[in-house]
Amino acid sequence: MKLTKTQRLILYALGHFYTSLNQPLVEMPVQVRTSKIAFIEHLLAAKKISKQERALYKNLETLGNKKLISYENRMIIFTESGLKELEKINKEIDHFTALEKYFEQEKPKGKLQTVIRG
Repeated sequence: MKLTKTQRLILYALGHFYTSLNQPLVEMPVQVRTSKIAFIEHLLAAKKISKQERALYKNLETLGNKKLISYENRMIIFTESGLKELEKINKEIDHFTALEKYFEQEKPKGKLQTVIRG
Protein backbone atom coordinates (compact mmCIF):
# COMPACT_ATOMS: atom_id res chain seq x y z
CA MET A 1 0.00 0.00 0.00
CA LYS A 2 1.45 3.32 -1.07
CA LEU A 3 1.35 6.05 1.56
CA THR A 4 2.61 9.59 1.37
CA LYS A 5 5.41 10.74 3.63
CA THR A 6 2.90 12.69 5.74
CA GLN A 7 0.57 9.70 6.08
CA ARG A 8 3.48 7.51 7.18
CA LEU A 9 4.56 10.18 9.66
CA ILE A 10 1.02 10.43 11.07
CA LEU A 11 0.81 6.64 11.48
CA TYR A 12 4.21 6.62 13.18
CA ALA A 13 3.21 9.50 15.45
CA LEU A 14 -0.09 7.85 16.38
CA GLY A 15 1.69 4.60 17.20
CA HIS A 16 4.19 6.30 19.46
CA PHE A 17 1.52 8.54 20.95
CA TYR A 18 -0.44 5.44 22.01
CA THR A 19 2.71 3.66 23.20
CA SER A 20 3.66 6.60 25.40
CA LEU A 21 0.13 6.89 26.81
CA ASN A 22 -0.40 3.19 27.43
CA GLN A 23 3.06 2.30 28.74
CA PRO A 24 2.22 3.22 32.36
CA LEU A 25 -1.00 1.18 32.07
CA VAL A 26 0.56 -2.06 30.84
CA GLU A 27 -0.38 -4.01 33.96
CA MET A 28 -3.90 -2.63 34.10
CA PRO A 29 -6.78 -3.83 31.89
CA VAL A 30 -7.18 -0.30 30.56
CA GLN A 31 -6.00 1.36 27.38
CA VAL A 32 -6.04 5.03 26.58
CA ARG A 33 -7.44 6.14 23.22
CA THR A 34 -7.64 9.55 21.62
CA SER A 35 -10.06 11.40 19.43
CA LYS A 36 -9.12 12.84 16.06
CA ILE A 37 -9.29 16.39 17.46
CA ALA A 38 -7.06 15.67 20.48
CA PHE A 39 -4.49 13.83 18.35
CA ILE A 40 -4.31 16.65 15.81
CA GLU A 41 -3.86 19.17 18.64
CA HIS A 42 -0.91 17.13 19.92
CA LEU A 43 0.60 16.91 16.43
CA LEU A 44 0.30 20.67 15.96
CA ALA A 45 1.77 21.31 19.42
CA ALA A 46 4.78 19.10 18.58
CA LYS A 47 5.60 21.38 15.62
CA LYS A 48 7.24 18.47 13.79
CA ILE A 49 4.71 18.21 10.97
CA SER A 50 4.47 21.15 8.60
CA LYS A 51 0.86 20.47 7.60
CA GLN A 52 -2.05 22.65 8.63
CA GLU A 53 -4.95 21.36 10.72
CA ARG A 54 -7.25 20.79 7.74
CA ALA A 55 -4.59 18.79 5.89
CA LEU A 56 -4.08 16.59 8.96
CA TYR A 57 -7.82 15.88 9.06
CA LYS A 58 -7.74 14.93 5.37
CA ASN A 59 -4.73 12.66 5.92
CA LEU A 60 -6.48 10.90 8.82
CA GLU A 61 -9.54 10.53 6.63
CA THR A 62 -7.39 8.95 3.91
CA LEU A 63 -5.82 6.56 6.45
CA GLY A 64 -9.37 5.58 7.41
CA ASN A 65 -10.35 5.08 3.76
CA LYS A 66 -7.29 2.87 3.28
CA LYS A 67 -8.47 0.83 6.29
CA LEU A 68 -5.32 1.54 8.34
CA ILE A 69 -7.24 3.21 11.16
CA SER A 70 -10.87 3.15 12.20
CA TYR A 71 -13.01 4.77 14.84
CA GLU A 72 -14.71 3.24 17.83
CA ASN A 73 -16.87 5.65 19.86
CA ARG A 74 -15.12 8.53 18.06
CA MET A 75 -11.72 7.27 19.21
CA ILE A 76 -8.95 6.34 16.76
CA ILE A 77 -7.91 2.70 16.72
CA PHE A 78 -5.44 0.86 14.49
CA THR A 79 -6.77 -1.82 12.20
CA GLU A 80 -4.81 -5.04 11.68
CA SER A 81 -3.38 -3.71 8.40
CA GLY A 82 -2.61 -0.39 10.11
CA LEU A 83 -0.56 -2.19 12.74
CA LYS A 84 1.30 -4.09 10.01
CA GLU A 85 2.06 -0.83 8.20
CA LEU A 86 3.25 0.74 11.46
CA GLU A 87 5.52 -2.26 12.00
CA LYS A 88 7.04 -1.75 8.52
CA ILE A 89 7.66 1.93 9.29
CA ASN A 90 9.25 1.08 12.63
CA LYS A 91 11.55 -1.49 10.99
CA GLU A 92 12.64 1.07 8.40
CA ILE A 93 13.40 3.63 11.10
CA ASP A 94 15.24 0.98 13.14
CA HIS A 95 17.63 0.48 10.23
CA PHE A 96 18.47 4.18 10.23
CA THR A 97 18.92 4.39 14.00
CA ALA A 98 21.02 1.20 14.04
CA LEU A 99 23.40 2.73 11.49
CA GLU A 100 23.54 5.95 13.48
CA LYS A 101 24.40 4.05 16.67
CA TYR A 102 27.00 1.97 14.85
CA PHE A 103 28.86 5.02 13.59
CA GLU A 104 28.63 6.70 17.00
CA GLN A 105 30.26 3.68 18.66
CA GLU A 106 32.64 2.40 15.99
CA LYS A 107 35.30 4.73 14.69
CA PRO A 108 36.26 4.04 11.08
CA LYS A 109 39.55 2.25 10.53
CA GLY A 110 41.58 1.75 7.44
CA LYS A 111 41.64 3.71 4.23
CA LEU A 112 40.83 7.24 5.34
CA GLN A 113 42.42 10.35 3.97
CA THR A 114 42.81 13.71 5.62
CA VAL A 115 42.48 16.76 3.41
CA ILE A 116 42.92 20.43 4.15
CA ARG A 117 39.82 22.46 3.41
CA GLY A 118 40.21 25.92 2.20
